[in-house]
Amino acid sequence: MQTAAVQQQFAEDGEQQLTFSATGSEYFRIWIVNLLLTIVTLGIYSAWAKVRRNQYFYSSTRLAGSSFEYHGNAKAILKGRIVAFILFGSYSFASQTSHKAGLIMIAVMAALLPWLLWRSLQFKLHNTSYRGIRFGFDGSAGEAYSHFLLLWLLFSTGLMAPYAHHRIKRFQHTESRFGATHFRFDARVSSFYKAYGLFVLIFLGLGVGAGLLVANLQVTEEALTWTFLLFYMLMFAVSPLFFAMIQNLIWNHTQLGDHEFRCNLKWGGLIGIYLTNLIGIVLTLGLFTPFAQVRALKYRMESMSMIVNGSLDNFVGGEQEHIAATGEGVADFMDFDLSL
Repeated sequence: MQTAAVQQQFAEDGEQQLTFSATGSEYFRIWIVNLLLTIVTLGIYSAWAKVRRNQYFYSSTRLAGSSFEYHGNAKAILKGRIVAFILFGSYSFASQTSHKAGLIMIAVMAALLPWLLWRSLQFKLHNTSYRGIRFGFDGSAGEAYSHFLLLWLLFSTGLMAPYAHHRIKRFQHTESRFGATHFRFDARVSSFYKAYGLFVLIFLGLGVGAGLLVANLQVTEEALTWTFLLFYMLMFAVSPLFFAMIQNLIWNHTQLGDHEFRCNLKWGGLIGIYLTNLIGIVLTLGLFTPFAQVRALKYRMESMSMIVNGSLDNFVGGEQEHIAATGEGVADFMDFDLSL
């Protein structure tokens, strides 16, 4: 038994690539049934659809020969979505009633949002496991308010955005754990400023080039159309660059115990995936969507790897507690990505 354990440890030592075995054809069958049942039930089935989707994607993601598991409860997620519907329905009704009532509802939602995002992080990680051990999130509600309210306000101020982004990711990663072992995050604020600065320089450079081309055109409706088209093409081309730089920066500075992560997303690869996915979705009137999602997830997942130092079976499970899905429903409703 001991010899087998030692052999497994040596087998796991070194770089272990994440693999993603989901296929577009398999997911299409899940996606189309989820879509039809969600429509027929007026959205009620969407909670069960999410569980089916996550269970398929998680089980298709493997590290060192073992897959991840998703344990989310559809009824709990549905309760969260009902809360989200009530919140946003109340805001819509209040804003139509009076300007003052609308502002009051915005203040109420802003006050609740950090707490809901905090609960969402807890729910997502608590319901994810690997080799029988669950993840968890230990950050407090007070820390959630300081990061998801105060720092988000800084995030919108331009020059403070890299600082706020760094602090939010540090909070997410260092308060997350696998079993009883916490993740670590050692990226510097200056690295975020460099990534943001490079992105801005490239965007401005391409923008100036496009502006010079447009400047030579006469001011006509056709010229304005081409200007807007060039702007959207520019955003489409540059946004994957920023995403790749940030994801590489974050994961290349994240550790779990003695193990390190590596991320090698390529700008060109992302553009290729996004462009072909867009063409496929347009040409098939949306039916290519599940294939597009699988292609994008596969590329992102398989750009990740873990440098294993020892055995991945040495982790100890942490204390488990029941986590409500209220925040998860609201985060989904607002399309927030709170994954690590």
